[in-house]
Amino acid sequence: MLSRRHLRVKALQALYAFFQSDGQDLVAGEKQLLRSTDKLYELYIWQLSFLVRFADYSLNRIEEAKKKFYPTEEDLNPNTRLVDNKIIAQIDKNRDFRRWHEKLKINWSDEENLFHKLFQELKTHEEYNKLIKLPYKGYQDDKELLNFIIQNLLPDFELLRMLYEDQSIYWSDEDYDISLMMLLKTVRIFREHWGPEHSLPTLFKSEEDEEEDELDDRQYMIKLFRYVILRNTETGKMIEEQAENWESERIAVMDMIIMKMALTELMIFPEIPVKVTINEYIEISKSYSSIKSKLFINGILDKLVVKLKEEGKIKKSGRGLLE
Repeated sequence: MLSRRHLRVKALQALYAFFQSDGQDLVAGEKQLLRSTDKLYELYIWQLSFLVRFADYSLNRIEEAKKKFYPTEEDLNPNTRLVDNKIIAQIDKNRDFRRWHEKLKINWSDEENLFHKLFQELKTHEEYNKLIKLPYKGYQDDKELLNFIIQNLLPDFELLRMLYEDQSIYWSDEDYDISLMMLLKTVRIFREHWGPEHSLPTLFKSEEDEEEDELDDRQYMIKLFRYVILRNTETGKMIEEQAENWESERIAVMDMIIMKMALTELMIFPEIPVKVTINEYIEISKSYSSIKSKLFINGILDKLVVKLKEEGKIKKSGRGLLE
């Protein structure tokens, strides 16, 4: 379910922690990397649970509104598009989800204010109200409704972000955003005929994906992390030689790690095109470095690609990956 970019980001975060702590134990570093990805999947389960609980909360509010002394027409004939959402019902009954829910001991009983806040936001959201009033055409409409909530309400729902951050040191803003992407992917792949026994999507590439890379995603992430550390001195010298008027100590730690990751990937993953590697790390630098750093990283990598090709250290093979 995670994209290769997300795997690169998780490796980047783990490498930053490793180098900043003067890490010497590679095995311990790898275990920490895998633990951080495992915790990301747990956050994904919490997010699924949040959607299920929110639908329950909405149903309770609808039932309470009907019992008002002077109920309005809307109270008596509420829109039930959210509480009747078929995908939420499927998630709630899913055996994988139920097992994880029990294992993690998820409990929202002390967070009524959280659901009340989101419920009020939805009730007053103009686009949401337009969406739920459209004629219901079936399962695809349920997907669109969930997508709307995930894309338009949850990214800026700071109360939920803060709750997760307080619960685990592993659940950063970046992980929260990735978990939303995972929710969107789940909604996309769900099918109406799926029963409770159908497995939830896995964190790493599954057999159901359209293509299988020569190296599976979990192996890719571990190998990238490992070889960036093993080749740390080598890639550091390469960068220093090309960084005119810049001593390595003056280059930001994050910028240095990003470049070392790119160089390592260029040299040890023959199945990944050069352009893909360069583009991916430039994109990552936009989030983790300054604008000036991005230009600096791009310039250094461009020079080193030419040099490494001349030295025969970049060798690509398979499915037309020469460039």
